[in-house]
Amino acid sequence: MLRAGLNPQPARHVPHASRTAGHEWTPTGLPGAGRARYHGAMDRPVLRPAVEGDRDAIAALWHASASLLSVGVPAMPSAAELRRRLDAECARGWEVTVAGTAGGIAGFLALRPEDGVLDQLFLRPDCLGRGIGSLLLAHAKARMPTGFTLFTRPVNRPAIRFYERHGLAFLRDEVHPHFGDPIRVYGWRGT
Repeated sequence: MLRAGLNPQPARHVPHASRTAGHEWTPTGLPGAGRARYHGAMDRPVLRPAVEGDRDAIAALWHASASLLSVGVPAMPSAAELRRRLDAECARGWEVTVAGTAGGIAGFLALRPEDGVLDQLFLRPDCLGRGIGSLLLAHAKARMPTGFTLFTRPVNRPAIRFYERHGLAFLRDEVHPHFGDPIRVYGWRGT
């Protein structure tokens, strides 16, 4: 299994793809492969495992995206705090994938496949609505074909609409284990 910072050579990703020997990606032929929407001069993103050198950019992206009012984080950690968390979570086994474009990292996904958890999915604010989140979510489904759970805040209506549009179902309301605010747990039951 590839983990952030442990892959010596970034793997190329084809949308809706599966891993083969040598860490290359091959198409699986799932419906809708490669049909993401892009605006303007946005180049087609390439999904690849994150490497340690990506972590500052991931932390900055995470901070910028999670700071949006619609996301609803009650006490936003700094980018430096998120970088420390990223390092710690990668050491504990997060599998991090980035969506790279000519403009840099456009989004990232953090998974715990052994636990069936999509832990984080964030996009640069200027990359919202361009199909990159759909590519990352399709990758999560390919990595965890038996299903997974995730949470979002009830005030994050754009994320809720996105997850529901992609076949995830509301499971239950809970309280965030760190911040103590309400969260909504969603799940994808797999193929």
